Amino acid sequence: MGCVQSKPGRFALTPHKPGKDKPLGQPISRDQYYRRHGASRKPTPKPLDEPAAQRKPEDAISEEEKSALKVLDINFNVEENAQRHHTEKYEITEWRTDPSGRSLPPQLVVRRGEPFDILIKFDRAYDTYKDDIKLVFTTGKKPRESKGTQVTLMLSDKDLPRQWGAKLVKNEGQSASIRIYTPPNCQVAKWNFKFDTIVKKGSGGKIFRYTHPNPFYMIFNPWCTEDKVFMPDNTSRDEYVLNDKGRVYRGTAKQISAKPWNFGQFEDFMLDCVMYLLDKCELSYQARGDPVKVARKISALANAPDDAGVLVGNWSGDYSGGTSPLAWVGSVAILEQYWKTLQPVKFGQCWVFSGVVTTICRVLGLPARSTTNFASAHDCDGSITIDNYWDTSGTSTCGTTYGWLDRTLPPGYGGWQAIDATPQELSDGVYCAGPASVEAIKNGLVNLPYDANFIFAEVNADKVHWIKKPDNMGWATVKEKHKIGKNITTKALSADDRQDVTNVYKFKEDSQQERMAVWRAIEEGSTRKDIYQDNEVKNMKFDLIEKEDTMFGESFDVTLKVTNDNTDPRDIKATLTATVVYYTGVAVKVIKSETYNIMAPGNSAGQVTMSVSVDDYLEKVVDMCNIRMEAAAHVEQTDQHHCESDDFRLLKPDLDVKAPAQVKIGTEYQVEVTLKNPLPKKLTKCEFQLEGASLQRPVKLKHDVIPPNGVAKVTTKLKAMRVGEREIIASFDSKELSDVDGSAKLTVVKD
Repeated sequence: MGCVQSKPGRFALTPHKPGKDKPLGQPISRDQYYRRHGASRKPTPKPLDEPAAQRKPEDAISEEEKSALKVLDINFNVEENAQRHHTEKYEITEWRTDPSGRSLPPQLVVRRGEPFDILIKFDRAYDTYKDDIKLVFTTGKKPRESKGTQVTLMLSDKDLPRQWGAKLVKNEGQSASIRIYTPPNCQVAKWNFKFDTIVKKGSGGKIFRYTHPNPFYMIFNPWCTEDKVFMPDNTSRDEYVLNDKGRVYRGTAKQISAKPWNFGQFEDFMLDCVMYLLDKCELSYQARGDPVKVARKISALANAPDDAGVLVGNWSGDYSGGTSPLAWVGSVAILEQYWKTLQPVKFGQCWVFSGVVTTICRVLGLPARSTTNFASAHDCDGSITIDNYWDTSGTSTCGTTYGWLDRTLPPGYGGWQAIDATPQELSDGVYCAGPASVEAIKNGLVNLPYDANFIFAEVNADKVHWIKKPDNMGWATVKEKHKIGKNITTKALSADDRQDVTNVYKFKEDSQQERMAVWRAIEEGSTRKDIYQDNEVKNMKFDLIEKEDTMFGESFDVTLKVTNDNTDPRDIKATLTATVVYYTGVAVKVIKSETYNIMAPGNSAGQVTMSVSVDDYLEKVVDMCNIRMEAAAHVEQTDQHHCESDDFRLLKPDLDVKAPAQVKIGTEYQVEVTLKNPLPKKLTKCEFQLEGASLQRPVKLKHDVIPPNGVAKVTTKLKAMRVGEREIIASFDSKELSDVDGSAKLTVVKD
């Protein structure tokens, strides 16, 4: 079997480790690869481990040694085992070719806790009375029986489920079929295989060893009831383990945008890339059977700050020297670039980290889904509140919105566990978060590992506004209980629809259970319990009107409704502000701000409105066109303060992607992508990007300047590499307009 994985027109090499011969990041040669991994260039290895210089001349070999049982070949039955283990979608389990046209044989991928069969071909018939057989499995640099990284098995005639074992299934002619059993807590790794034959009589136990030239891959098994990642139903496994395409969600709680995403966990280089990452983060081989430890490492190795992981985060708006996070349409291009260079890829933001981590988990068989929490928050001081500071002019600064990933693990507070690879806070000295039980987060149990207090604040903290009083007379506070953790979203099972999973993470807002969870979290983990003393004056009602959908290129209004239920009139000073913000909530620049002096008669209601034109914001918006509306009000007679903010997103057009409904495998077909410029200005530095699981390596297409309100169209030829339901995902990026995407589905059939 071949060790190098690729497909027609592409070639993936195992990364070169730093040393004297080549600097980090340069690809290694095919010969270096085979020498390093002990693999033969040809699938038929020498049956003995004895060096050629030490071998006896033919006439010096005894008759007993000549008659010793020797292995000629081992067939891993890749096709049959892959079907049984639900790994047939991994591209390395099929024949493929490298760019030179050389054929690369299938490689075995199995799930732990499930037996697999191999076929041994000997130079003569296997005699159970004369010959002993021993199987040796090893993983890691220094395999040891005591650490579980070396396993030695003798043949048995018994079934040995849920533990290491080897059973003779069939012995016929010069071949023997052997069933290998593995435990459900086996290390997830590349395993090497050696096969020893021992002559029982006359040779003093002489061992003849066959070393298989290529490793096989052992991954987690959600189909196995004893595996900690077990999922009980097929629909969930099909979505969270086997689906190589999906959606990641961005925008705001009111304008949720579904971005098609190519997870691509079955691409030919993925297993080697992810196994390398586990090596790089120095996760010990004996720990690789524990999905909790593996998941925690995944959340760290996906970001670059402290371990040169996969992605460099960038929220500045300046993406020179890399790719805009908005331009990515999947994990394949990102991980392939990392695998080729061994350098962190520039750049990513929260949903990109989430998409990449989802891919890494699914590569290893960990059930995973990318989940986005809108109106998310970042608790920096352990108060389990989100603090927003306002000066006397009525302007503010605030928190973050991002996506993270879940994956399932029992026991105790099992089920979905939250992990977040976005580099925000150090955890045990490393930029990572989780895994933390979602059930524990929902109930406010913030002292449970890992980082439950941080993740609880992201989804269910109270928002506290601190208003600086005139003449430096201290601070007034206004609390909002329902602003953090809205419309928590993931992709629905077996459909491209959005599924709201807010009730999985938190109880209904303002319910007794939800308030109890918040208070439990405060009691267990807050550094500022005094904030929750309620001393606010509330005799006027204020309401910032929610924004209707507005297209990028249209004007909008900011409106504050004021209600005076008192019999006496009230004098109010109100400030309305529209501010450009990054999707993280960080303010960029103020678009417009106006202050109003209002006299509200007793028992009356009214509103004030600030209009914002296209010209006001067109040259100020960034990235995802997120805008924050803010309202600050002060009642003169009662010293009541009100502060409120609401984010919305200017909507952008979708790309129109056209492709044939059905194509034949290996046959070229045409894809057409069209964009209508929604802006009254030209678009420059235009680029389209296309990607699709098992369809084509990522394709980038440059385009000329697109005139104001003009139409751009690109066409390209693609080739389908595997049969099944597929999706082509496209994105558009330019200096003036970005974060535009679209997709088209097609069916790939056999010729």
